Amino acid sequence: MKYGFDNEKYLKIQSEHIKERIAQFGNKLYLELGGKLFDDHHASRVLPGFQPDSKLRMLSQLSDHAEIVIVISAVDIEKNKVRSDLGITYDMDVLRLRTEFQKRGFLVSSVVITHYNRQSSADAFRDRLARMGITTYCHYTIDGYPSNVDLIDSDDGFGRNDYVETTRPLVIVTAPGPGSGKMAVCLSQLYNEHKRGIEAGYAKFETFPVWSLPLKHPVNIAYEAATADLNDVNMIDPFHLDAYGKTAINYNRDIEIFPVLNALFEGIYGHNPYKSPTDMGVNMVGFCINDDQVCCDAAKQEIIRRYYTALNNLAQGDGNEAEVNKISLLMKQAKIDTSYRKPIRAAKERAERSGVPCSAIELADGTIITAETSDLLGPSAALILNAVKHLAGIDHDVKLIPQHMIEPIQHTKTNYLRSLNPRLHTDEVLVALSVLSTHDDNCRRVLEKLPELYGCQMHSTVMLGEVDHKIFKKLGVGLTCDPSKKKK
Repeated sequence: MKYGFDNEKYLKIQSEHIKERIAQFGNKLYLELGGKLFDDHHASRVLPGFQPDSKLRMLSQLSDHAEIVIVISAVDIEKNKVRSDLGITYDMDVLRLRTEFQKRGFLVSSVVITHYNRQSSADAFRDRLARMGITTYCHYTIDGYPSNVDLIDSDDGFGRNDYVETTRPLVIVTAPGPGSGKMAVCLSQLYNEHKRGIEAGYAKFETFPVWSLPLKHPVNIAYEAATADLNDVNMIDPFHLDAYGKTAINYNRDIEIFPVLNALFEGIYGHNPYKSPTDMGVNMVGFCINDDQVCCDAAKQEIIRRYYTALNNLAQGDGNEAEVNKISLLMKQAKIDTSYRKPIRAAKERAERSGVPCSAIELADGTIITAETSDLLGPSAALILNAVKHLAGIDHDVKLIPQHMIEPIQHTKTNYLRSLNPRLHTDEVLVALSVLSTHDDNCRRVLEKLPELYGCQMHSTVMLGEVDHKIFKKLGVGLTCDPSKKKK
């Protein structure tokens, strides 16, 4: 895997920048955390070399002075919104995040349910948290948000929200995903802290869009693709341009909310220390890219991956055409189409020749490996075998798993487990290889090559099942699938 991002430099300069911002507001700082704190897989995909837990490693240095507030939208609870990278709903992710933060020594003080309007599912979740001894607060929808500044900055606006009790100088506000209302929670707290005689500060720790990269840089376009369901739009920050005469990139929601934050700061301090939404941020990620071409390529792969994810969701009845169309336009802005992704071309060409579902993977050295469905193996299972055999230098014709071993597994699947598909999945192939590796050197060698699949790109001409998706995710393989279902 080629790297284009210096993670150690990032940890150093990012932590220094955050400490400087905390010192600016010595009494109380609300730090809105955009993206994921310890599993930022989007960042690691578009910035090869970025470690998914980088933010956590940095903030762990401040854990004795910090507490975490987790935010979730009642709308997302009602819709059973799912984190696509983990396959779990946002409400379940709140519990997962709380457990993971606590394991790492952080105090998780409470959960805030935003956009609350007495939704039954939100009430049920609140009751569940109460039974677990977790403190919850509710923040309400404000008419005209974010443009009606007079209403928002009043007792009938932020003043209606529950005041979130906190005890430490640094309050990290995070959420399972975007659009949860983290910034509104921070601003509401500034308003309510001021009513209690506390002058609190606010800063934003958001990785994307990268303010120091051009508006149409592939890394920034990839962020728009990742948030296409929210209809986020990257924009030149007009406030920053007006204040400094310099171009900086932000996104529509931050730019829209800036007048609210400006009014709040002027009410609390008599002036706003920030001249633009970009000033609010502490993001230094753009200064740690050491190979722009590698990051550009990775970002273009991510845009296409998001496009196929949207197509698959639409085919399964979970998506919408607007999301697909938006990402299609973003691909045009990035000057790419699906043919940019080499495994797509290879998989489709083999499928046209064979007439059966096929798959392809691009290895780190650019080698393309393909596979097709057989009576014994599905296209993804066959592809893993072909890829690791190639990496281990084992001839393609060598049969690692003998047919007499595959057939009993198929018998169990179809006769005892009532599966309609007798072909082996990726997990079953890997288990079989593991069993054989105790006395077969070839099987041992190919298993040792599995880590070399990390960061490789793969495509399947049919949608894969949940098991195969999870295996490739664990292997770190970037997967795309045509929106076509398997035939039994």
